[in-house]
Amino acid sequence: MAMGMFDKFLGFIGFDETEEQQEEKEAVDKRENLQQVKKKNAPVVSIHSGRQLRVVVCEPASFDEAHQIAENLKNRRAVVVNLEKAGPEQARRIVDFISGATFALNGDMQKVGQNIFLFVPSNVDIANELRKDTKEKSIFAWAKS
Repeated sequence: MAMGMFDKFLGFIGFDETEEQQEEKEAVDKRENLQQVKKKNAPVVSIHSGRQLRVVVCEPASFDEAHQIAENLKNRRAVVVNLEKAGPEQARRIVDFISGATFALNGDMQKVGQNIFLFVPSNVDIANELRKDTKEKSIFAWAKS
């Protein structure tokens, strides 16, 4: 009631709001109410994408197959490379090429066995307790110096 009297007083001395200003205020209030309703009714989205992680296993016999392995890394797939079929020189070239591709994609690599390597893109993390021990040893069995 006090507010109504104050509005009447402002109207009496000529400082009352015009109809346009009142309509503008009402429109703003309606927009704000609609935004609040939209926020309340927003769909809930799961953080987990449900997308499966694909791991590709390759046994390249020649350097020509290294390109396809790098393509798998570019497509954000983890790749296990078994180099038992490749000769020592071919194996070195393949690992060098894939290591470069992995580095360029901010990925990571890990030796998991004799002539077997795991290359992963940046969206995959390798957790291994033995990793500290393998860094001390040479990764490449054929590169003894």
